Amino acid sequence: MAKRTILAPVLILLGVYLILNQGGAMGPGTIFATFWPTLFVIPLGLFFHWMYFSMIGRGVGLLVPGGVLLTVGLVSQIAMLFGNWGTMWPGFILAPAIGLFELYWFGGRNKWLLIPINILTVLSLLFFSVMSIGSALSNMSYIQPVVAIVLIMGGAYLIMGRKKHM
Repeated sequence: MAKRTILAPVLILLGVYLILNQGGAMGPGTIFATFWPTLFVIPLGLFFHWMYFSMIGRGVGLLVPGGVLLTVGLVSQIAMLFGNWGTMWPGFILAPAIGLFELYWFGGRNKWLLIPINILTVLSLLFFSVMSIGSALSNMSYIQPVVAIVLIMGGAYLIMGRKKHM
């Protein structure tokens, strides 16, 4: 049973890597360099969660580093697979928010924890949306003429459109 639980994610990740890296050189160094978050960071985050849930309610403080490490590992793995560190970095701001949210959810539901959780989450989502939109616009040069046409048509509609009688 333990061999299957370890071998299954490794095989899945290796298959995903082979699909994404067609024609590239694949060796142990390349695999290690690509999957370091899955090999080191994500298991450590899962270990902290396992420790908390195996203690059944005691040690609620284990959830903060567990949530942070799990989130950082997932963000890093996505960035490594797709090469988009410039878009994914706001996930590092979201990581402490997730750790604190787990502390809030499974802990005593201290309402004061919601303040930093909401601030960090909003900042992360704001930066993520700005970086995503900026990345999408910079990668698609054909969008600028479309945006220009939409703006011109919108302005023309405002000028030429029917005016409401009051």
